[in-house]
Amino acid sequence: MFEQALQLLKKYYGYDSFREGQERIITSILSGHDVLGIMPTGGGKSICYQIPALLLPGVTVVISPLISLMKDQVDALQSIGISACAINSSLTQSEAEERMEAAKLGAYKLIYIAPERLDSDRFRSQLQTLPISMIAIDEAHCISQWGHDFRPSYLAIPSVLKALPERPLLTAFTATATGEVTQDIVRLLQIDPTQTFVTGFDRENLKFAILRGENKRDYVLHYLEQHREQAGIIYAGTRKEVDALHQELSARGFAVGKYHAGLSDEEKSTYQEQFLYDDIRIMVATNAFGMGIDKSNVRFVLHVNLPKNMESYYQEAGRAGRDGEQSECVLLYHPQDVQLQKFLIEQGTAAVERKASEYKKLQLMVDFCHTTRCLRNYIVEYFDESPKVPCGVCSNCQDDSEVKDITVDAQKIFSCIYRMKERFGVTLVAQVLKGSANKKVLQFGFDQLPTYGLMKSYKEKEIGDLIHVLIAEGYLVLSDGQYPVVRLAGKALQVLKGQANVLQKVRVRSERAPIDSDLFERLRELRKEISQREKVPPYIIFPDSTLREMSEQCPTDEREMLKVKGIGEGKMARYGAPFLALLQAYASERGSLPKRQPIEQASTREEEVPSHLRSYELFAQGLTVAEVAAERELKLITVQDHIIRAISEGKEVEWERIVPPEQERLIAEAIDQLGAETLKPLKEALPPEVDYFAIKGMLCKRSMQHQ
Repeated sequence: MFEQALQLLKKYYGYDSFREGQERIITSILSGHDVLGIMPTGGGKSICYQIPALLLPGVTVVISPLISLMKDQVDALQSIGISACAINSSLTQSEAEERMEAAKLGAYKLIYIAPERLDSDRFRSQLQTLPISMIAIDEAHCISQWGHDFRPSYLAIPSVLKALPERPLLTAFTATATGEVTQDIVRLLQIDPTQTFVTGFDRENLKFAILRGENKRDYVLHYLEQHREQAGIIYAGTRKEVDALHQELSARGFAVGKYHAGLSDEEKSTYQEQFLYDDIRIMVATNAFGMGIDKSNVRFVLHVNLPKNMESYYQEAGRAGRDGEQSECVLLYHPQDVQLQKFLIEQGTAAVERKASEYKKLQLMVDFCHTTRCLRNYIVEYFDESPKVPCGVCSNCQDDSEVKDITVDAQKIFSCIYRMKERFGVTLVAQVLKGSANKKVLQFGFDQLPTYGLMKSYKEKEIGDLIHVLIAEGYLVLSDGQYPVVRLAGKALQVLKGQANVLQKVRVRSERAPIDSDLFERLRELRKEISQREKVPPYIIFPDSTLREMSEQCPTDEREMLKVKGIGEGKMARYGAPFLALLQAYASERGSLPKRQPIEQASTREEEVPSHLRSYELFAQGLTVAEVAAERELKLITVQDHIIRAISEGKEVEWERIVPPEQERLIAEAIDQLGAETLKPLKEALPPEVDYFAIKGMLCKRSMQHQ
């Protein structure tokens, strides 16, 4: 039967083989076992139950927590010719009844339902009339009270199973489950622990970065300027922060939406749809946004506030790069964020032991922000997985600054904590070491300690940061609760006795600004046109990874197209023709097929001239920008950007061809007055005859003069 599964994978999804872990899970399901699959976001969980659903008799019921998630899944299945539907609160009662009647007659292979449907006795009775062969539970961590998205309705699943005439197979999937949550899922669903498959939490295509001490607003603006053509999500901790950031980005000309619980359903739906359809590139949101958002081409996720725990962070960060392409996750840390999260915990209605667990998880997030180890390894260790070699790309691994011996400073801190009887928090310890005349310091007589003022040359914040680094590295521990106390760990005692040293690296900032090919952009524009016509999100048609492989291979017939990952027979029949026509035209323009060369030939073949330099060469030969655009069949703005880039790389130019002498002073004055963050305000402030090319040129010229 597994051979049939492979055939279906190729036919419907366009892949020749299953990913790591998928094969084991599908084999187990087809052998008649209940399973629990723990796979990273983007690891292909849905295929693990969709392929068996096609091979099993009857219908598969998928329990899914969000309407948006159901819609994405159903749209994707229907686009490749698989019969599926969703039954949720967006339907009228009569529409829901019609779909249930159709399901009885075998109209669907998969039915998606919300867990709250299981609370209805009438719906339970209707389920008993369906030929259910499998129940698949998506986001299975929602069944555990220790999970970060506990949904009480999930607890009804075991009793629903017992009430069915014949017990179907039970499959459960999640991307974020600690060992504690995994045990809870297995116990509640009565799944054999030997049928738990953990395929790993490592997301090799994600680059993680932690930045402390940054001006958050300035960093976000700079980052977005560098990544204007990419889709991304910015997570903030409060509605107020989301609204403020959205307003500022909108005013600066960014195509941006927002999402939080304070918006109306219509507003949330509109922004979400615009984001899915690439009408806006950036979504600013609280953690209310994202669960079930299957947008595959999110290239970056920025957190401007500290998430409450690692599960939430990894789930939110994991929305980047679902297509397997390189993506970036940046967390901007500020100590004030910790107080916000503590306030939210205290305001919650959870039981005392639940709050204690939340405080402990929050502290582990703080440790994550201060660790000097590989960030990716820290994450996989949190989820009880053995770390691999350092990733080499996170902000810690790429920190090439010299290692600093901080043993003496660490001994001062450890000694101070010891003399304060290990009864106080980080802030007070830092104040004592700084030599503060704070009322509390004097009240306890800490100004009489020999460690008082030992680090007076440091800022109090620097001492606090150093203490948190020592906590993150296991030299110190914090008690649980709203007001944690810092204590010495065994490693600290060794340092105090002079038996071990403490080393630390100073963090540095790194940036990346990938550039897409012309063909990739053309393919993306075509995908956008089709998505608008068919009213489905662009990634439903093809993910970015498929477009990128098309742009690298440039297939010019159907046989070659079907070799591209992500293109199966269904996708080829539905969408293949227009993409194939574009690729054939592109290859014809260049007189050859720009295919990827074999590895053994790569070192010997001559490198192709980069696209931006080809545009520059034509411009340098005397052609106007419009003539270059016509010659190369590119957009005017693309050619302008090509020329500016070439100049910034050192190519010579006759500046008056870009910035007319009579406009130079006007543009310079506008830049001095309005700044150079975005172009739109400058354009609006200048006379109509001053175009964007002249403004960009002037900015480039001034930048080079200051180098």
